[in-house]
Amino acid sequence: MSNNTTESASTTTIVEPNDQDLPTRTGTEAKCIEQVLDSTIESASNLPPMDKGKGAYLFLTAAFTVEALAFGSSPLLPTPLPLPNQRANLTPPQHLGLAFSYGRFQSYYTTTPPFSSYSSAAVIGVLNQGLILICMPPIVHLARRKPVWARWMATAGLLGCVVSNIASSFCRSIPQLMFTQGVLLGVSGSIAFCPLLIFADQWFDKKKGLAFGVIGAGSGFGGLVLPLLINFFLTRTGFQTTMRLLAAILAGVGIPLAYFIRPRLPPPSPSSPAKNSKAKKRFWNWRLIRSRSFLLHQVANLVQGAGYYLPGIYLPSFTRDAFGASDWLSTLSLMLLNLSAMLGLVVMGHMTDRYNSRTCIAISAMGATLSVFLFWGLATHIAVLYIFCVLFGLFAGGFPAAWPAVMREMAEKGEKRGFGHVDTILVFSLFCVARGVGSLASGPLSETLVDGMPWKEDAIGGYGSGYGALVVFCGVSSLISGVNALWYHLP
Repeated sequence: MSNNTTESASTTTIVEPNDQDLPTRTGTEAKCIEQVLDSTIESASNLPPMDKGKGAYLFLTAAFTVEALAFGSSPLLPTPLPLPNQRANLTPPQHLGLAFSYGRFQSYYTTTPPFSSYSSAAVIGVLNQGLILICMPPIVHLARRKPVWARWMATAGLLGCVVSNIASSFCRSIPQLMFTQGVLLGVSGSIAFCPLLIFADQWFDKKKGLAFGVIGAGSGFGGLVLPLLINFFLTRTGFQTTMRLLAAILAGVGIPLAYFIRPRLPPPSPSSPAKNSKAKKRFWNWRLIRSRSFLLHQVANLVQGAGYYLPGIYLPSFTRDAFGASDWLSTLSLMLLNLSAMLGLVVMGHMTDRYNSRTCIAISAMGATLSVFLFWGLATHIAVLYIFCVLFGLFAGGFPAAWPAVMREMAEKGEKRGFGHVDTILVFSLFCVARGVGSLASGPLSETLVDGMPWKEDAIGGYGSGYGALVVFCGVSSLISGVNALWYHLP
């Protein structure tokens, strides 16, 4: 043919220019293709913008609030905060990396009838924390398979938290609270949290790290505010009314805002290509999970979690024993640690949008390591200890905000290396499990490290305070967390 287009009485045949080997298409087929392309472009143009706009900002505000209310007990972020009217030298088993708010409840349970007759109050917090973490991967998997259900998971999870608090108000024994405040609240908190991860992945692209950091900071904010609020209610209204007031706050504030925890993308229709290709994008990628890079990241997350929670367990007693500080000054050390950790999450999240995971992890690890060995280990004045609290919170507290960069790179490298589709939210949920296990281990580990007060008066500063072994382990664990940067290129 001399021309690219030839006409006949019955049909028009079109041949793509510069590609004579391709099969020809009729004018009807070409028109159908144009209609599909036009409808695709029109559909995409109707979607809310990513990284900006009312929808993205409403989602982020709602996610921050839901995180603060339902997941303020996250063991992945800042540490438990004792109240000013509590003794600062709480024993390690009362913290064990437990829920922010539960720390106040446990103090109440161990001192107030009828709960004080039981010796197993700590199990409630362990159940709550463990179920929040263990349930994350299967709940995310369910949300991936049933995107319509995912739309309402945050609301359902908050409703479960409301029911848990109301049911707890009728409890008269620790075994009853194990179910309501341990099992039910733990599962409900996990259900409420998982949609935040999935939909943040849709609403944010270039600012995804910052978004994850802001959402994570909500947990720290809840951990600062809720214990003070709970203490106020408990001392003035009693246990039953406190639980019902908390349920009312969740129902009145959390559930309305949960409406904005919504996907940016519409769920795929049964006949859509995305639906038909679901089998090709399996959630559980065992080749990735068994890869050296992933396993080494998990080890680093676990070790970092075990070391990160040690200051939160012992800072109040260290401040009092080493410097003779009052309860308020002891509590101030944890307030500084928590506040700086919130800021660290946001700053590190912003960095992950600009730099690779090697840079972000190295900065977090080196900053945390130096702050421990130089400012906690050599602290001879309480002001130096406060500098440690700020620096350690900024660098070590922001460590989880580096995960979005790791997730992104694992997905890219995994697909290049033939691992198939890598679900980044699966990676995040498994990272949470590893760091949570580390936080659970920090309680009994801390008892071993301070047993017998090693090196007391045999060294300077914090090293000779009796907490020297704990200081060294905290610094070494921070250093090990940065080894991730060395195996950056491992498959």
